[in-house]
Amino acid sequence: MPHDQTLAAHHDYERVRRAIAYLTETGPEDLDLPMFAKALDLSERQLVALFQAWCGLTPKSFSQAVALDHARRLLGGEGSIIGVAYDVGYSSASRLHDLFVTHEAMPPGAWRDRGEGLAMDWGVAPSPFGLAVMVTTRWGLAGLGFADGPEDVEAAFADLARRWPRARYARNDAAVAALARRIFEPGRWQSDEPVRVVLIGTDFEVSVWQTLLGVPVGRATTYGALAQNLGRPTAARAVGAAVGRNPISFVVPCHRVVGATGALTGYHWGLPRKRAMLGWEAGVTAV
Repeated sequence: MPHDQTLAAHHDYERVRRAIAYLTETGPEDLDLPMFAKALDLSERQLVALFQAWCGLTPKSFSQAVALDHARRLLGGEGSIIGVAYDVGYSSASRLHDLFVTHEAMPPGAWRDRGEGLAMDWGVAPSPFGLAVMVTTRWGLAGLGFADGPEDVEAAFADLARRWPRARYARNDAAVAALARRIFEPGRWQSDEPVRVVLIGTDFEVSVWQTLLGVPVGRATTYGALAQNLGRPTAARAVGAAVGRNPISFVVPCHRVVGATGALTGYHWGLPRKRAMLGWEAGVTAV
């Protein structure tokens, strides 16, 4: 790299480093991007463009991600909602509520308490891969598994419900029917209105599941590639464990993950079903 380009790259890095330090230490309600951009001798637009080039987020989105990650850790220690809101830089619990509903599809209290007091519907619907057993909340889909026949439905439901041990469940097949059609009928897929999902797990598990959402229909990835995308290139085994604990099968497409050699590996709902899903999706994309 020519000397002048090396200096420019170093200068940009110093700006980004200062921006990250500022955004990490400043609450999301206290951001003053115009003033901070001016301090870096940039326009606000230039600052946003520079930051997106480095980490793929706007400064505002980065600040919210920092606040959300901090809040998850504090809530994991049974912190009060209002106390956590103040600790992460919000002036009220309602702002923390909005952040969690936007990014976690549930209020912070429900996330902390593993669904305590949360009313959840569950039901069974037909799918191309056997009976789909689904758990939903008013914020989105919280669980999706499969049963080979009516005799397996209760076991599949118990597998999904253990992730929300304190919730109240009511069987309502009619409530899940419309959502099942949106999921399993390609003509109803809308890229601008994806199915909302409610993910609960460790920070690492959720990051793996969110990365899976970016794997396109008809494509496959590997555990190693997922680990690389997460910035954890040596964590392929841990990624595999997180993939195996995915609570929302098919929608969060863990079936699109294969071994490094391309061989199909284990699938929680059975390898024949994984093969069927991949074949079905290949047919859908070929149309």
